[in-house]
Amino acid sequence: MLAVGAALISGLAIYLNAFAVKQLPDPAVFTTLKNAVAAGILAVAAIALGHARNIHTTIPRSSWPAIVAVGMIGGGIPFILFFVGLAEASAPSAAFIQKTLFIWVALLAVPFLGESLGIIPVVALSVLLVGQALVLPPSGLRWGAGETLILVATLMWGVETILVKRLLGSIPSSLMGALRMTIGLLVLVGYLALSGKLSSVFGLAPSQWGWALATGLILAAYVATWFAALQRAPASAVASVLVLGAVVTGTLTAIANGAAPSFGVVAGYVLVVAAAGAIAAWSIRTARPGSDPLGQVASGAPAD
Repeated sequence: MLAVGAALISGLAIYLNAFAVKQLPDPAVFTTLKNAVAAGILAVAAIALGHARNIHTTIPRSSWPAIVAVGMIGGGIPFILFFVGLAEASAPSAAFIQKTLFIWVALLAVPFLGESLGIIPVVALSVLLVGQALVLPPSGLRWGAGETLILVATLMWGVETILVKRLLGSIPSSLMGALRMTIGLLVLVGYLALSGKLSSVFGLAPSQWGWALATGLILAAYVATWFAALQRAPASAVASVLVLGAVVTGTLTAIANGAAPSFGVVAGYVLVVAAAGAIAAWSIRTARPGSDPLGQVASGAPAD
């Protein structure tokens, strides 16, 4: 249920961000500001919940390299790569590549988290990919430097998901979210400083700050629910359920434009919902004591 909540928030966030990013002078400036808002909110939440007390003793020293890595390859570097790549890549290619995140998470979760994939989730993942292709058809797909940067960013987010899942075994999700966003923010601020864009932050209008605050609040809610879901369910299942956000974004866009989506897009939505539901149901079933998943192709102890 937390993953579904994160997907709904993600769908709304993508829809609003597509408009909000145009209200600020630069995408990197926009991303840095909304990430700063999210980092602040998550930090306050972690402190209010008491999870940030005695952080030097709560988190073992051996975990800090992984935490720093999460902040850098999750909350910082990939955003820079994605926006730089987006400027060079074709829109259909960029959207399709980024939406393959659930595939990489599923592939990494088996060897590194010991998660199990049976016949049902393998088929569902395939259906999910077909649904994505219908919703975001990679028409005119080409490959260049931009597409490579976006793929690298997507792979980084996949690795981040695996690291976060392992860290959440001993670190509260609220604290992990705050650390991820804070470390990532330092990377983004450093990028703005090196690229000479930091000064533009001080010349923003009140309405532009308003968009940063609104989207930052939504981002904080997304990270909080996403990490809370990862702490309680397999990473492959959570990443797959998050794809439902595309259905939310598409529905909001169709309502705003006053035009119904094509038959192919609707078919893609149906496949995405059905596949995500099947993966979630399979995950719940295998979590029950004494369950015997159908046709496991890889097995291991439950990650949580």
